[in-house]
Amino acid sequence: MKRVVALILAGGQGDRLSVLSEERAKPAVIFGGRYRIIDFALSNIVNSGVTRVGVLTQYRPRSLNDHIGIGRPWDLDRSGGGVTLLQPYLGRESSDWYRGTADAIFQNIYFIEETRAEVVLILAGDHVYKMNYDELIATHLRKGADVTVPLYEVPVAEAHRYGVLTTDADDRIIEFDEKPDRPKSNLISMGIYVFNRQVLIDQLMADSMRDSTHDFGRDIIPAMVDDPSMKVYGSRFDGYWRDVGTIESYYDGNMDLLEDLPKLNLYDPDTRIRTRVTGYPPAKIGRRAYISRSLLDLGCIVNGHVEHSVLSPGVYIEEGAVVRDSIVFDDCRIESGAIVERAIVDKQTVIDKNAYVGYGDDWAPNHERPDIVNCGITIIGKRARILPYTRVGRNVVVGANVEAQGVVDGTIPSGTTLRAPDRHFPYTV
Repeated sequence: MKRVVALILAGGQGDRLSVLSEERAKPAVIFGGRYRIIDFALSNIVNSGVTRVGVLTQYRPRSLNDHIGIGRPWDLDRSGGGVTLLQPYLGRESSDWYRGTADAIFQNIYFIEETRAEVVLILAGDHVYKMNYDELIATHLRKGADVTVPLYEVPVAEAHRYGVLTTDADDRIIEFDEKPDRPKSNLISMGIYVFNRQVLIDQLMADSMRDSTHDFGRDIIPAMVDDPSMKVYGSRFDGYWRDVGTIESYYDGNMDLLEDLPKLNLYDPDTRIRTRVTGYPPAKIGRRAYISRSLLDLGCIVNGHVEHSVLSPGVYIEEGAVVRDSIVFDDCRIESGAIVERAIVDKQTVIDKNAYVGYGDDWAPNHERPDIVNCGITIIGKRARILPYTRVGRNVVVGANVEAQGVVDGTIPSGTTLRAPDRHFPYTV
């Protein structure tokens, strides 16, 4: 597909992922043990035959930049194509920090023009799914559309989180309402857009001169729907798709992979998800270990009990430790007698002997962020340490670099948030 260029919007802060996205962009958050969230968009692009990609970064891009590099895992380290990291910069009149999704693309119009592409594929970098973009683009061209938006059905109770659409019998979009309080339907935009190149440039130029939020869902697409001269079509998608932008949806997305026949098939060689593979040795299972319905990556050493959990590379589970219904990132250590239950544990964290993360029956929402940490999941930040015999309740958030011990009879109560006052020094509570 030489006439197609793909642009991935990967600059979002993603504060709804709590401490998981404090030190990394949301698309760089680990998913499914070995992947980063952005791997799904990048792999879909390559599997669809698109070879020119721009990744638009902004918030804390170092982890994302290191992960993508020159694009070798996705076969994008090539001349005359490949992957380009597009970071906002100051120094000329038309440059500034990205003010919205449309403004991010607007500030990189030069990149689109240099590619000489006829079709521009715009993607979110924080969704987990597999899609053949070549089929989507073929539908776009067949209908003579100015823009095509993939559509997905969600439960009505969740529709308010997305752009909600109404279509006619030919799937032409006749109404678009971004994140309405009272959705009229459960048909939503997937945050993917296929534009004719000149239409996109014209729309971005017009939006840049308006007083708007400079966002595709709030401004560009609704304006095109309201313009009778514009051909705005939907294309229905019935595969697996999940926006993993909240703690609950992120956790559920990982747990989906543990089903006997997961809807997101990571084992299909024709649509495999590519990622940067690190040089860990094979996983090792001890003689007294028990493992059930779990994903274990390279370098894991399991001597304890792991049940219905996802382990990233280099995780060490000592004999007598229990990990259940949890997601554990790279190079964590769970010591003997420790229990980790319904938790997300970020990289290089230590859960000391006989500590208990996810303790008790009190599911009180997090006091600081009840809107995002409210479903009983405890989140432990990077390089934290839970000291011996400490019991950490549910909906607790422990920030990066914190050394935590119990404050009430050895317990950190449910709903508590612990943060280090100085990120360079551990904090004992």
